Amino acid sequence: MTWLSDVAKARERRQPAVLVTQIARRGHAPREAGAKMLVTADDVRGTIGGGNLEQTAVVRARELIRDRAATPELLGLRLNDKVRTEHGRQCCGGEVTILLEPLPVPLAIAIFGLGHVGIELARILSRQDCDLYLTDSRPEQLDQLDMLQPAEATIHARQRLLGEQVLSELPADSHVLIMTHDHAEDAHLCDAALRRTDLASIGMIGSVAKWSRIRSALIADGHPPALVETIRCPIGLTELPGKSPAMIAVSVAAELLLQTQQQETTS
Repeated sequence: MTWLSDVAKARERRQPAVLVTQIARRGHAPREAGAKMLVTADDVRGTIGGGNLEQTAVVRARELIRDRAATPELLGLRLNDKVRTEHGRQCCGGEVTILLEPLPVPLAIAIFGLGHVGIELARILSRQDCDLYLTDSRPEQLDQLDMLQPAEATIHARQRLLGEQVLSELPADSHVLIMTHDHAEDAHLCDAALRRTDLASIGMIGSVAKWSRIRSALIADGHPPALVETIRCPIGLTELPGKSPAMIAVSVAAELLLQTQQQETTS
């Protein structure tokens, strides 16, 4: 089934796509029910029969990609010379029903620091359909990641002395959560994150006092105050009290997922 590998490749490349399936046929049509093709913004893999039928589906699929749609939809087409068409006539005489399934790019979430809170947060987010980047400078912290399996997320584990290296390689629109064991490392990561212009969000765990010191240092290093204020610190829902690592992780995960849903609604 080449369409399965096509879908897997699109996901690996973080490329939005629409899976198009002919789910029903009455009378004559170029392809049988079950025929599939994968449509991206600049490519089509597979075929559901060519002609007006296929081009109509491609155009609609690319509209769904443009609009970042997430809801599947049905498209019915009659294949006879009495029907007005935009991409040429097909005189097969039958009717087909097509299912268009958007395959949006999954969330990209990066956690820097796998201490008590970081590993609890990774445990929660590993159950989400996302690309989850987990980084720590301490190799022993990565040894515990087997507990995250089986995971819904695609997990990218990295041990780096300089987390900035991983941060520079993250895909666009990543959500960055900074919670290392070293406040100096946190400050360096904040600096590196602000130097990127394509991240979806930046959050850091810590107290008001910690944020005040790092905020002042970032501004002193030349970052505009308004840009520095885009970093969320402290992170987590204030409505959820509690200081245990698990409770903090739940609070941070809930805040992040609410934020991403709001962004999807307004985009």
